Amino acid sequence: MKLDDFSSTFPKLPGAMPICHGTVNAHDLHELCEQVKHDGGKLVALWASDDTAKDNHFALHVALVCATGMLVLTLPVAHEKPDFPDLSELFPAANRMQRSVADMMGIHPTDGGNHRKWLRHAAWPGNVHPLRKSFDIAARFPLEEDNYPFVEVTGKGVHEIAVGPVHAGIIEPGHFRFSVVGERVLRLEERFGYKHKGIEKRFEGMTLQQGAKLAGRISGDTTVGFAWAYAQAVESVTRTTPPERALWLRALFLELERLLNHIGDLGYLGNDAALAFGFSQFWILKEDLLRMNGELFGHRYLMDRIVPGGVTCDLDNTGLLRIAETLNHIKHEVAILKEIYDEHAVMQDRFLTTGHVASDLAAQLGLTGLAGRASGQAWDARAQFPCVPYNKLDVNMVTHRNGDVAARVLMRFEEITESIRLIRLILEQLPEGELLSELGNAAEGTLGIGWVEGWRGEIVIALHVGADNRIHRLHPHDPSWQNWPVLEHAIMDNIVPDFPLINKSFNLSYSGVDL
Repeated sequence: MKLDDFSSTFPKLPGAMPICHGTVNAHDLHELCEQVKHDGGKLVALWASDDTAKDNHFALHVALVCATGMLVLTLPVAHEKPDFPDLSELFPAANRMQRSVADMMGIHPTDGGNHRKWLRHAAWPGNVHPLRKSFDIAARFPLEEDNYPFVEVTGKGVHEIAVGPVHAGIIEPGHFRFSVVGERVLRLEERFGYKHKGIEKRFEGMTLQQGAKLAGRISGDTTVGFAWAYAQAVESVTRTTPPERALWLRALFLELERLLNHIGDLGYLGNDAALAFGFSQFWILKEDLLRMNGELFGHRYLMDRIVPGGVTCDLDNTGLLRIAETLNHIKHEVAILKEIYDEHAVMQDRFLTTGHVASDLAAQLGLTGLAGRASGQAWDARAQFPCVPYNKLDVNMVTHRNGDVAARVLMRFEEITESIRLIRLILEQLPEGELLSELGNAAEGTLGIGWVEGWRGEIVIALHVGADNRIHRLHPHDPSWQNWPVLEHAIMDNIVPDFPLINKSFNLSYSGVDL
């Protein structure tokens, strides 16, 4: 099967985004993935569902993005032989996703790849799979030895440094195992999943309306991105068109969320380079934005402002002026702080060439979002596959090629400038009208996809509808799945004290989808 055949044979999912979905066999799945890879496309998400009650099989789902849009491929997987073609040679980012599918659903790649457990740890036995419908949510299991087979690096002068999973700062747990000679890092191995929250299982059986609240809490710093993607998925399966004013307000919230996180990250990056002044100044600006959000929209981080069918809050003329004044202040202060960062010799020495990810390596490993664009990967759904209102805003995609900490810092400064420009356009063109449309009914067995360019990168929500407008299966995908493995490469040949700086320049989620 060819890509052109797929696009013409299988229907486009309801909604504004160019998304096609179809069921394929194992041969066609691998062949289509090969073509997407060859044409410069990428893997966005991989997940599985348990359809044994209806069709006596599991299903593997793969979301790919190419120049024309997103392709969602579904492969039925027999209950008696629960395996599927290994995709990790084509898309290395598939490795951890496949390991997660094996832990949670009990279906496995046929050959090759990395078959170590990923999310399971010692919380449940290897023959138990929590995302199967037969799993008893009330079941409790005795703790067993974890015995995770870390890769051991041997040789003269090689030592291991274990960092985490419990850290000194107020961050979520993650384990980093460095193999070093002196301070030079030969290899880094990561392990996550220590605070697996069972979010995907929790979605099962919820109504489409109930799911919105949980979607906004998948990752606290990306509540807008996940909430909008969830709303898109629900609106596609219910064939609901939100009011135009609601869509413009959603874009306003998304750009405010982008501003918040970029400003906060620039403060942290200053702090990690021993410039406490930068941290304090940027976090004053972040607090200004948070307080403005709380005053105008009722929540500092904008939780529950986006719901399926529209939004739950409005903006009056006083609010428009308040945002405009805040943006003017932030733009002025950020310009001054950029000069300080650019001219600070110690910071530039720490930033330049540190944590370098070359463009060809970024493409091979599927580096996405802001970190990908800092390494020459020109992917931004707001610019390439714009939904309303981005199709009227002409987004300028920011890219760089140096791929080091300095490039990722510069990306944030330039995306702040672009977000301020976009917010001003939104405020100028914000249409009048209603805020919420009534949801229709969703047919059992339908699939809805939400696709939003969050501040870290592409967020995908895959919604499989059950009976009575309830959720049969929901998979939320955070771009951190693609980017965490690249961090293992970015630290190579750097020194151990540079790891906090490199790590913060990516600023990936530990919990976006139960990592």
